[in-house]
Amino acid sequence: MTTVTTHAYVERASGSLLLDVHRPDRPSAGVVVYLHGGGFAAGDRAMDRPRVEAMVRHGLTVVVPDYRLAPAAFPDPVDDVLEALAWIGDHPDEVGSTRIGLWGASAGAVLAGLAGLRGTVDAVVSWFGFGDITTVAARSPLEEALLPPGPENALLGVDDVRAHPDLMRAASPVHQVRADAPPFLIAHGDRDRMVDEREGRRLHDALTAVGARSTFVVLGGAGHEDPAFDEPTSIAMTAAFFTTHFIRQEETS
Repeated sequence: MTTVTTHAYVERASGSLLLDVHRPDRPSAGVVVYLHGGGFAAGDRAMDRPRVEAMVRHGLTVVVPDYRLAPAAFPDPVDDVLEALAWIGDHPDEVGSTRIGLWGASAGAVLAGLAGLRGTVDAVVSWFGFGDITTVAARSPLEEALLPPGPENALLGVDDVRAHPDLMRAASPVHQVRADAPPFLIAHGDRDRMVDEREGRRLHDALTAVGARSTFVVLGGAGHEDPAFDEPTSIAMTAAFFTTHFIRQEETS
């Protein structure tokens, strides 16, 4: 049995931002903030409920916030994630734990990486997100003519991201890595045609190069938002990663 409650975590003149708290029916092992995908332009906190409920069954509270979408642009959605983390820290009785992790899929994975590298969390899980806008935005003249703008344009709020190199770096997780980053679990499908598997590898390599802890997992035969990510073994692996690091932090604090 899962208890779900909804709260406003940001109050602005332009409107409130809401989050849902999904709590298990037993003491929580920790809190996982799940960030949905949608190319920074679509989606909401209700879109991946079966995935969220599967994680709750492993004894974790899962908090799912809405965040600002395009035309809002970086750093707005990252700031929203940090606001959600602050709300959780201020409401330990509501969420059931003081241990917090970030988990994102696609666009949400990028936000999880950026917020995890800026804030204070115990672990980060990134599913099939990009690591470096510089490589994602690289296109030949033919590709430029035929392909529509990508999610990186929605994130940065500009038509030509390559005209803004400093902004690209600021919004790319690979350029924000630090030695004391929280441990990362990065998962990618080797048949992803929307975000190349090498994007996950780039983030993993950048983290390990500075001495941070990172685990990189490739799901064979899986594409972008592939059902394989929601298989019980994948959910269990993700839950075990969070639980292990929550316990480790409890033991060392």
